[in-house]
Amino acid sequence: MSLPEEDLTCPVCCDIFTDPVLLSCSHSFCRTCLKRCWDTGMRECPVCRKKAPKTCPPSNLALKNVCEAVVEAKRNSIVVEDLTICCLHGEKLKLFCTVDKQPICVVCQSSKIHKTHDCSPIEEAVLDCKDELSISLKSLQDKLEELKRIHRTSADLFTHIKSQSMDAQKVIKNQFEELHQILKQEESARLVAVKKEEQEKIARMKDRTRELSAEVLCLAETIAMIQKELKEEDMVLLKNFKETHDRSKSIPLGSDMTGALIDVTKHLCNLKYRVWEKMLDHIDYTPVTLDPNTAHPCLILSDDLTSLHYSRQALSCPDNPERFHMSAEVVGMSSLGSGSHHWTVETESNQDWLLGVASLSVPRNCEVLARPENGFWTLCFRDGEFLAMTTPPASLTLSKIPKQIKVEVDYNKGMVSFYDAADDTCIYTFIHTFKESLLPYFYTQSSHPLRIMPQKVLVTMLRH
Repeated sequence: MSLPEEDLTCPVCCDIFTDPVLLSCSHSFCRTCLKRCWDTGMRECPVCRKKAPKTCPPSNLALKNVCEAVVEAKRNSIVVEDLTICCLHGEKLKLFCTVDKQPICVVCQSSKIHKTHDCSPIEEAVLDCKDELSISLKSLQDKLEELKRIHRTSADLFTHIKSQSMDAQKVIKNQFEELHQILKQEESARLVAVKKEEQEKIARMKDRTRELSAEVLCLAETIAMIQKELKEEDMVLLKNFKETHDRSKSIPLGSDMTGALIDVTKHLCNLKYRVWEKMLDHIDYTPVTLDPNTAHPCLILSDDLTSLHYSRQALSCPDNPERFHMSAEVVGMSSLGSGSHHWTVETESNQDWLLGVASLSVPRNCEVLARPENGFWTLCFRDGEFLAMTTPPASLTLSKIPKQIKVEVDYNKGMVSFYDAADDTCIYTFIHTFKESLLPYFYTQSSHPLRIMPQKVLVTMLRH
């Protein structure tokens, strides 16, 4: 009589025994299952918790032979199914139900289940299914490649983030060091000014003290002379009176010294504010700052993110979605909405550039023409010719080549204008109704830089 299968299963893995071993408590386990149990806890039976001897448990050969026989019998009992025969009707599968997506026989087609369904011959269905699976396979392969690309980009991003952090920290330290240096120089200058005034005032006080000492001595001598004359005989007094009287009148009356103290107010009045105001002479403010996360790998940006130039040696940049991948473009960091905005770009020797604005949603991973219908409103200079990038581009005639171009955006009026910054002569104006935010836009394939010019900071005090 054969044993039921539950008597041949290991209590740990609940599967038919593999290399069973027998414990002294009469419980059997797979050798590997028992080892895993003992590796994680006490050396005891996993079923009855009775302590087991330290020696290796013996193999249960009888049980092993029975289990192997059962496994072999199960393996031999498997019957190969004929996939071409309908399991319900025993007929050959000649049709394919396009609704239920399964092969059927002619009897199945006449049944209530498939009677209203469209069916096609097996041969046609095989071709159609292969075509459909091929399309699905291609789509899945494309998705896999895209996921692999994103995975590679993620790895690049980790490296680039660390590099960005180190570079940013370096620039911050350098700029603060410059500010510290300016403050130290200003501090030294003001301390020197106080010390200088102290020395000048002390020198004046010493001179005045010497003058007062001389005056005191002279006055004391005059007093002594008058006291002596008062003791002389009357005639002698009268003869010497004029000289004595004139001498007493010639001595000036001493006065207090004004302005002797240090002008503390001059040195301390609004000290922090005046130092800050003076620091503005050493600090640049640019209305537009370039966004390095959008820059094409062939564009080199300055540390302060205010200038760019082209390099044939591409930088190692991650393939992030914000970046321009196809041409040497970059945009500013701040989006432009309602109101007026303007900035000036120094072009100097650069002979290949586009300047202007671009919509926030312009594509970054494909090459599109810089035209208003594509979300670009730009002025172009190439091969010595100025072009307004309309559709088609309009050639512009200028009396001279500007060294600085001022870009002015009036979002509410829908105007983007370009001027020669030297004399404020208008070069060209686009008129358009904007429906989304704009970004300052820059393009160049020249090694000569384009530089955003700083603006003067004005301080206005509000008086109540």
